[in-house]
Amino acid sequence: MSQPAQHDEEVLGKAYDARLVRRMLGDIAPESRLIVLSVGLMFVVMGAQLLQPFLFKLLIDDPILRGDRRGVTLLALSYVATLVVELAARFGQLYSMELTGQNVILRLRHRVFRHLVSLDSSFFDRYAVGRLMTRVTTDIESLADLFTSGVVSLLGDSVKLLAIVGILLWLDWRLACVAFALTPVLFLLSAVLRGRIRQAYRDVRRRIARINAYLQESISGMLLVQLFRREKVSTKEFDVINSDHRDAELSSVVYESGFSAIIELVGNVAIALMLWYGGGQILKSALTLGTLVAFLEYTSRFFGPIRDLSGFYAVLQAAMASLERIFALLDERPAITSPTTASRPARSYGRIEFDGVRFAYGSGDEVLHGISLRVESGERVAIVGATGSGKTTLIKLLVRLYDVSAGAIRIDGTDIRMLPLSYLRRQVGVVLQDHFLFTGSIASNIAFGAPTLPRERIEDAARAVHASDFIRRLPGDFSAAVRERGGNFSVGQKQLLSFARALAYDPAILVLDEATSSVDTETELLIQGALGRLLAGRTSLVIAHRLSTIVGADRILVMHHGRIVEAGTHRALLQERGIYHRLYQLQFGLEAPGSGPATLASPEVAS
Repeated sequence: MSQPAQHDEEVLGKAYDARLVRRMLGDIAPESRLIVLSVGLMFVVMGAQLLQPFLFKLLIDDPILRGDRRGVTLLALSYVATLVVELAARFGQLYSMELTGQNVILRLRHRVFRHLVSLDSSFFDRYAVGRLMTRVTTDIESLADLFTSGVVSLLGDSVKLLAIVGILLWLDWRLACVAFALTPVLFLLSAVLRGRIRQAYRDVRRRIARINAYLQESISGMLLVQLFRREKVSTKEFDVINSDHRDAELSSVVYESGFSAIIELVGNVAIALMLWYGGGQILKSALTLGTLVAFLEYTSRFFGPIRDLSGFYAVLQAAMASLERIFALLDERPAITSPTTASRPARSYGRIEFDGVRFAYGSGDEVLHGISLRVESGERVAIVGATGSGKTTLIKLLVRLYDVSAGAIRIDGTDIRMLPLSYLRRQVGVVLQDHFLFTGSIASNIAFGAPTLPRERIEDAARAVHASDFIRRLPGDFSAAVRERGGNFSVGQKQLLSFARALAYDPAILVLDEATSSVDTETELLIQGALGRLLAGRTSLVIAHRLSTIVGADRILVMHHGRIVEAGTHRALLQERGIYHRLYQLQFGLEAPGSGPATLASPEVAS
């Protein structure tokens, strides 16, 4: 169950990529007012912080030395006022930046999801679901830090550093040189460690994606895991992936905490040097005590922004790695799109034509070899054949989940590539063997894709497939809750709801792909009893392994290795004693042509 190596998606790039940032500006621009407000409040915070050490200097050097109680009180109140201003402005600044970040995340996540639902089936064949979930959740969430503790903080810390440098040089340039003596060490360490920090963050993101992918696959297939007693093996596999993630996290923590500890050490050494040098200057009366105290305060605030800037570098690494992955996803172009000059017929009659259709999945071998087929409006055609013969592929091509490699498919004489996708998929109702229900209500699942579908249409569709009987017995009937994947319904009930969903839009063409293979006998009888009415006046393609469900079709096609090798009615194909005859014998052990239950047609078909 481990994911293939090609899904590791190593994305390498610059530590700061201006191209990626420019692409993100479209999502940031609507928040320009909030950003301006945050920047303004940031300068208020910075001004209050820079004023506080200077008030210490004035307090010590003037009113305390003179014994001026009134002066001490005024300066103390001034200091408290700067604290109040700082706290109020900091609250506004942090809130506005948090709001900016969340708005950008909201907009970008919507953009990524909207792009995901526009991509074609071949894309989802290549990418694990868990990794795509990581793009929409973890990768996008990491960008929030870029705003809450990133861009504005970078600007504020940079300006604060320059302001502190200027103030220290103004107070005493010699003591300032002592304070700055160790800063080259910090820049050297930053240059050495930043590449390792960047790689550590990439490793963390990659391993998070592996965890998400493995969890998604394991939870979706939990029934098989338990049936085949694979719990211990799966747990061991997950432990390996989880341990890799822990090791990657610890590696990033080592670099970050190590760098922070070094900055703290350098800051303390700088303070010790200032105390040594400044104390000597005070003894010589070349420096006041208030100036030294102010220097110590400013120096502690000097190394704080440096520490924050190193943290911002880590945030920037995570954000750039996430942006690389997100924009790589957004750069994926759907292979299946509506034509720019699409024609939308006023009415669909349901006439289908496959003209020399060839198809291969990706770069693999051809699955279909020159299929030519014509289905008239209202005709009921059944398709049978061994697994892998290409039956389901025909359906996928008909609704343009994939495009043909060669040839053409036409509906009512129009190439389906010239039809809008929304129109095409509204004309073809599909019921798959793998029925899928979404969390919500029964009504929303039947009206899936069209929330405004009238309630009458929903109820009529359920009644037509005999689903309304069990729905009415539920608390809330059509408003009854549907749990994830329809877990609170039986297989047969879920299949009936899938039938109702396909019929709710009154499609011109109805496709049943092994639609009754998962239901019990009683439910199948309910479905078969309704099919005669449902398929009347509607073109239908029925793919089935159970031959009992298709003996009454107008025409039966037998596929073998991607080709149509036999065609005819049930009786005619039995008389040919070919592949269909062998399939019939395998299922029923009968030799007599036409034996077996009569379905999809009137009773005389089986005679």
